[in-house]
Amino acid sequence: MDAKAISKAKLPSRHVTVGPARAPHRSFLYAMGLSPDEIAQPLVGVASCWNEAAPCNISLMRQAQVVKKGVAAANGTPREFCTITVTDGIAMGHQGMKASLVSRDVIADSVELTMRGHSYDALVGLAGCDKSLPGMMMAMVRLNVPSIFIYGGSILPGTWRGRQITIQDVFEAVGQHSVGAISDEDLLEVEQAACPSAGACGAQFTANTMATVAEAIGLALPYSCGAPAPYEMRDRFNYASGEKVMELIARNIRPRDIVTLKALENAAAVVSATGGSTNAALHLPAIAHEAGIVFDLFDVARIFENTPYIADLKPGGRYVAKDMFEAGGIPLLMKTMLEHGYLHGDCLTVTGRTVAENMEHVRWNDAQDVVRPANRPITATGGVVGLKGNLAPDGAIVKVAGMSNLKFTGPARCFDSEEECFAAVTDRTYREGEVLVIRYEGPKGGPGMREMLSTTAALYGQGMGDKVALITDGRFSGATRGFCIGHVGPEAAVGGPIGLLRDGDMITIDAMTGELSVALGDAELADRRKDWTSRQTDYQSGVIWKYAQTVGSAREGAVTHPGGARETHCYADI
Repeated sequence: MDAKAISKAKLPSRHVTVGPARAPHRSFLYAMGLSPDEIAQPLVGVASCWNEAAPCNISLMRQAQVVKKGVAAANGTPREFCTITVTDGIAMGHQGMKASLVSRDVIADSVELTMRGHSYDALVGLAGCDKSLPGMMMAMVRLNVPSIFIYGGSILPGTWRGRQITIQDVFEAVGQHSVGAISDEDLLEVEQAACPSAGACGAQFTANTMATVAEAIGLALPYSCGAPAPYEMRDRFNYASGEKVMELIARNIRPRDIVTLKALENAAAVVSATGGSTNAALHLPAIAHEAGIVFDLFDVARIFENTPYIADLKPGGRYVAKDMFEAGGIPLLMKTMLEHGYLHGDCLTVTGRTVAENMEHVRWNDAQDVVRPANRPITATGGVVGLKGNLAPDGAIVKVAGMSNLKFTGPARCFDSEEECFAAVTDRTYREGEVLVIRYEGPKGGPGMREMLSTTAALYGQGMGDKVALITDGRFSGATRGFCIGHVGPEAAVGGPIGLLRDGDMITIDAMTGELSVALGDAELADRRKDWTSRQTDYQSGVIWKYAQTVGSAREGAVTHPGGARETHCYADI
């Protein structure tokens, strides 16, 4: 592509590269080795969430170098920068998890600020961790400059004593160890074997769920989100993404042309079809919010209810992301969904073609059993279910993939923090048949809406995963399985019904009918609300305090600003 064919007359970078008044700005660019021709070309931000916090991020800087080559080959000028990540696997089970969801918005904000401050014309974003994927996509939609998303790729599965394992097995091994089912030596072997390479957690946990979303929603090139991080073939996708973003500039194809209501419905459908993470019900509304589209938890749940579960992926199934890629990748999944009416085929994607056009040459692979045909599903309804009732007027979410019993009724056992509940699980002071309630862990009440994998995995490790239920106004990891209900809203910190529960209250969970209720009348709940008082968190300064002042409800994505609907100007048009 000839960069001279792309006029800077309407591109943001004209504000730092064009005209005599911009001589000081160009001087800084010369100092970094750029030539006059490179300064005259479109400036493309290449943003990565590289760091040494976890294997999901460790390969991103290397991959970013290949993206830059692709941009340069298409006569663009790449400008690399990094942003943060908080890695859930290491933040899990302690106060560090309060930083996790907060990091999603910090990532989006920091990418926005870097792009705005330096007037870049387009964005290629690389991400690998649970919150960095939605954070990067939120920034793309918010800025609305031509953009392509790149997933850093999944980790390879580990092997322990002849069977395939993931990080989920390590968390569950902690529970097994606590009841003497495995020895210290066994636990050490498991933890050393589970994560053998770079890449994000390998099953259909949050990172791979949101990677599947990136292709389905149209922001990533087909097949690019399936290739594991160690595969050298990732470089083909990275290079191609760098080239393709220049074409998007030339054709003025922007994220909001791609992320439409139909595209969001496609994204929700692939989450359900893969038994993906319940966190998608938080991130899809947040991405929609950036475009000014109303698409809340109930809209996500409506798609879940009408989409079959067809991909046999862990934690509820047998396979990991690598297996699905080798069976045919995310396009194989999308092809059968499209053919049977579960996707909108007319949605535009970053290829410049529609979903249907991208799927035209995808062929079904009869030699694999990772993905079922959409007309012969594992279950007829989706792997994730929305719930509602007098205990959750603003909804809740549960992953049912791999579960056999979809109903549970039992007495509440209330805990006002994750630590309190985890201690009860560790000491085995809970009882079979109880509904464990973890509250004051919502977006405001946490603050930060922690995930509860340490607790849920310990229950499974103790063999109690299907003998108790757990509900929370916080979140669950994509690796969580069993009767674990998250995102209960309104949250306890704002006086939601979950904050009014007392030990012994009978709770009913029915994933067949979508019910989450407590056997209390309106009058009793109203009387208890009169006695309820708000609680002060331990975070009275700093970024987590700041987050709590602005964050909204989980139902709407736990967003922290008014969004595209209130926008008076778009960065791409400055």
